Amino acid sequence: MKERHNRLSVVKELIKNNRIDNQDTLLDLLAKEGFSVTQATLSRDLKMLKVGKISDGWSGYYYALPENDLISESEKSYIQDVRRGVLSIEFSQNFGVIKTRSGHANSVALALDILALPEILGTLAGDDTIFVILREGMTKEDLLESFKLRIPEIET
Repeated sequence: MKERHNRLSVVKELIKNNRIDNQDTLLDLLAKEGFSVTQATLSRDLKMLKVGKISDGWSGYYYALPENDLISESEKSYIQDVRRGVLSIEFSQNFGVIKTRSGHANSVALALDILALPEILGTLAGDDTIFVILREGMTKEDLLESFKLRIPEIET
């Protein structure tokens, strides 16, 4: 868990401080920092950090963090829905059940869908319960770490 959090911090710093135009270069820089990860893991990390490629105007594209690394107002609203509605989270293998306040399950599930957490394949909501299916190869620890990164106030 801490390794992923540390790796994401290092990825952000590397992108801020270097002109990186491909994942191989970023993988090499991560290796120099002591992180050995696959290209698939790096892709998930980049998606989670909302890293994009932007044009330099003449010779190509390079990775960049979202402007000022700020969360958009709409994303803040969805995070607030999750924070306000979630009561508990339990797992059985790659299935999760999120208990919410009565009437909050649909808004929390919608927020999770829109936040596009890479660990979640899909959600199904009732009145106060959300059924969550994790993507192949993802664990509950991955999702809980993602929650801590995106929604630090949530009790997991």
